[in-house]
Amino acid sequence: MQLRKMMVMLAALSSMSLALTACGDDATTAETCTSDTDCSSNFCNTAAGVCMDTCESGSDCPDAEKNCAPLAGATNTQKVCQCQTNQLCNSGDSTTLVCGTVSKRCEEPGSTPSGCTKDADCGSGNTCNTTTGVCSPAATTCSGEGKATCAYGSACYSGTCSAPPAPTCENYQNFKNKAALGTTGPIIFKVATGAVTTDTAFCTAATPKRVKINISAYSDTAWPATSAELNGLFYVVVDGTPKAPSISSSSGNYTVSGNRADIVANLCVASTSNTASLGYYFTGGNFLCYQANY
Repeated sequence: MQLRKMMVMLAALSSMSLALTACGDDATTAETCTSDTDCSSNFCNTAAGVCMDTCESGSDCPDAEKNCAPLAGATNTQKVCQCQTNQLCNSGDSTTLVCGTVSKRCEEPGSTPSGCTKDADCGSGNTCNTTTGVCSPAATTCSGEGKATCAYGSACYSGTCSAPPAPTCENYQNFKNKAALGTTGPIIFKVATGAVTTDTAFCTAATPKRVKINISAYSDTAWPATSAELNGLFYVVVDGTPKAPSISSSSGNYTVSGNRADIVANLCVASTSNTASLGYYFTGGNFLCYQANY
């Protein structure tokens, strides 16, 4: 009889221990994995390389990870327990936990890969899925123009993701501030010559020919609302000197659509001029050479 009572008590204690483990507020150390079969729960968050607890409702989850839902971007649609805020992760005894951007678990900072918020956060040739915060290889084919599905720093040209043309013009060779260039600022992917008029009201009598240069660029950072707020755009003359372009504030000279901006810059030249060697760049972005013929 005594032995039977002891076995009953041990079973009760074991059940209590399991309940305490399941209901604890603090994060537990996650199993590492590369596939669902690596996890006792049969769910692997492959982006973060950690196992996640499956659930049917929030009541199945610890208080710190109470969001029971399918993991965004995962092929496995099973509901899993996910954290939502750093504050909720520290609702128990812990004070240093964070809600992992990619893992969606309460964890110590740096425990799993940090999430991206834009393509510039990813390595070369990768794009950011802003829903999941995960970097992945960019597409090599695309449609349309501009960034499309290409990696930041590349653009869509004839259905293929490619870097903008490398600068080889004298403007670039003589440009002294190459340290201002990069692949994190706005990327100019196209320049074209627009309307050409004689406009002595806008230009001077010595340079009466007004040439409109159409510049197309994209950026991870939101474009300003007006051209007057546009900063960091320069054109470079043949001797390498950067200058601020003249952009009219009238309608149609600055339009923004999503991450793309189309800018009309003005160039005043002599009436006998019919070509100009130009270079354009945004601070932190690429340098694009352009030979304007008009």
